[in-house]
Amino acid sequence: MNSFLSIFSYLSFLLIFGVILKSRVKLFQELFIPSSVIGGFLGLILGPYFVGNYFEIIPIDWQNDISALPGILIIPIIISVPLGLNFENKKKSIKTVINMGGILFVITFVQLLLGYLFAFFYKYFFNKNIYSGFGAELNAGFAGGHGTSGLISRTLKELGSQYWNLAQGITVTMATIGLVFGILFGIYQINRGSKKGKTKIIKDALELPIELKKGYCKNLLKQESIGRETMFSTSIDTLAFHLALVMSVCGISQLTLGIFKRYNIPIISKLSLWSYGMLVMFIFWSIMKKMKLDWSIDSKVRGKITGTLTEFAVVAAISTIPLKAVSTYFFSIIVICSVGLFLTWKIILTLSRRYFDEDFYFERALAMFGTSTGVFITGLLLLRICDPKLESKVLQDYSLGFTMTAMLGPLLIATCIQLSFFYGILIPILMMSFLAIINIIFLEIYNKK
Repeated sequence: MNSFLSIFSYLSFLLIFGVILKSRVKLFQELFIPSSVIGGFLGLILGPYFVGNYFEIIPIDWQNDISALPGILIIPIIISVPLGLNFENKKKSIKTVINMGGILFVITFVQLLLGYLFAFFYKYFFNKNIYSGFGAELNAGFAGGHGTSGLISRTLKELGSQYWNLAQGITVTMATIGLVFGILFGIYQINRGSKKGKTKIIKDALELPIELKKGYCKNLLKQESIGRETMFSTSIDTLAFHLALVMSVCGISQLTLGIFKRYNIPIISKLSLWSYGMLVMFIFWSIMKKMKLDWSIDSKVRGKITGTLTEFAVVAAISTIPLKAVSTYFFSIIVICSVGLFLTWKIILTLSRRYFDEDFYFERALAMFGTSTGVFITGLLLLRICDPKLESKVLQDYSLGFTMTAMLGPLLIATCIQLSFFYGILIPILMMSFLAIINIIFLEIYNKK
């Protein structure tokens, strides 16, 4: 228990120091690097590969526990996704939502396909050894972000692979490359697009407020609320109530799945904890809505809880990157990330121009590109540069389209890892090719109505 407290205190120190460095170092501000990423790299420097070579600051047993943390935290992060979902108030924009969600799905399929194609050529044409399950790291790092590295490690660990920490490190490395170069490339496209008249609202690239770059706001009047107080403190704190619901579903999922696995129940017993937990949460949330208890849930509060868990998952994953093992994949990482960035932008821009035309196609493309190379906030950042006051309806369509892929994306990643682990690399290649083609055919038919 003391070790648990010490580890979280250490990770908290890294996060706070990341905030301080971001507020002071202009380069971090201009690149919009999150404090958790900065803190994570600080932890990496303090670890056994740099400072730890000369004298031990962080106990080696801490390193093992910290590296396992992302795989644990990813469970409540993903299980909580269905809680508070509500699609009923956005029916008017259903077509644009489906189009944006469809494009994001195409990118998910293509990034997974690219990863496994590269693994196939790397193994069978260049005769290089790679660990079983390699291939999903590009999509997990780019579209999933640093936090999703825990999903990769968790899935491989459940399969009994000894390479779970290496895969986590490679995913984190790709996520960092995607985040930094995704933002730089996105800003370059905005500058270029505004001069060519592609942007609808701005005519010249605008400077973002310094508060957005530094990551905090001193003006009390401009500080946003963390969410609705659905509960009174005379009963329970609102944050505690939301967290208790999420963790209760995690506990129920773990107990029931354990029973299913013990009796080897078909299909269900083969599910991972987080994927089964998402199903349980869907059922739980549906029951709450039927009982008219949905008033007690604020999706913004739930988002703050999962956001907090994600921050700790990110700093833990980065600070324990196995540099020596990851360095053996250095050339592979650079090549696959370069091709991934290029293809992601080209596909998104082409499909956006085709399906949205004059309906803010460039702004939509930037938002989707941001989230497909970084995280949701990256897409929002690029959108805010070319739509500073969020005057268009792109944000609401983008949010719902992203939600569709956020629910199914992790399932696809885990499925691909499991298929390649047991049946070989060709199976996920064929599956992702098929899904990408079917998705594009669907979008073509749907937009001809």
